[in-house]
Amino acid sequence: MTRPMLLLSLLFLIALAATGCSAQASPASPPPAFDTGVDPNAWAQVPAGEFLAGLHNEEATVEADFEIMVTDVTNAQFAQFLNDALADGSVQMAEEGVVGYYPGDPFDGYKHEEKIEAGDWLLFPAGNPDARIQEEDGVFVVQPGYENHPVTMVTWFGARAYCMYYGWRLPLEKEWEKAARGEDGRAFPWGDEIGETNANYYKSRDPFERPNTPGDTTPVGFYNGKTYDGFQTMNSPSPYGLYDMAGNVWQWTGDDYPKTHYRYLRGGSFMDYAYNLRSWTRNSAGPDYFSIAVGFRCAR
Repeated sequence: MTRPMLLLSLLFLIALAATGCSAQASPASPPPAFDTGVDPNAWAQVPAGEFLAGLHNEEATVEADFEIMVTDVTNAQFAQFLNDALADGSVQMAEEGVVGYYPGDPFDGYKHEEKIEAGDWLLFPAGNPDARIQEEDGVFVVQPGYENHPVTMVTWFGARAYCMYYGWRLPLEKEWEKAARGEDGRAFPWGDEIGETNANYYKSRDPFERPNTPGDTTPVGFYNGKTYDGFQTMNSPSPYGLYDMAGNVWQWTGDDYPKTHYRYLRGGSFMDYAYNLRSWTRNSAGPDYFSIAVGFRCAR
């Protein structure tokens, strides 16, 4: 498994490993059950055109209209994919987990670049104790209470395989950023300031935080203006109506840049400080990397 270059969450994992703790403790009882009312099957359209990108608000262009999922892919959706794709032979079980064929990447021989050759690559580490999806009697099921949380522990290969299975794809970085922040150069999907009621980040004091853990995911669309057991959220979608484009989980993007095998992630996670949730923040990892703080959504 290739290490990420910058993931802040890695610091938490190292600290937890030093104390002998699991990276993601399984609760003795299911997490709080909240219906956000946000449909994980919904899509939003993002128009072609110019927008302000990056830290310095440089002009960038998205060449064509596209659609992108309103939320991250959920555990329930990914479990359904695993069951269907295994049944029809699109993916297979191996010792390390669920694997699928990838045609490989061009190799430029650049410094530190690793070869990504054609063959079967890990999509999802079945049996990993940190995964919220586990195999039971040959069927993948979601840990109770996490059905509507974003799927995690999925490699870039796994995110790509999910999207392609349904005829979709991963969003390009510039598509993702425009979908997250719109055209006006705002720092976050909802504006230029962030508070504990906008997004799920490190010590944001949401109802899913527990003692002695780095936190937990929240259901997709959680920050939509509703009150959950006294926790009042701000309605915090992007200008195009997308939720969780900041915080909860990092999201894989689809670019395969020359001279590197790394793939890029956007959005920040529940393990990151608030400033890492700004829409221009990038992260990178090898395509075989997986984490409790990494998920994805699809585009088409």
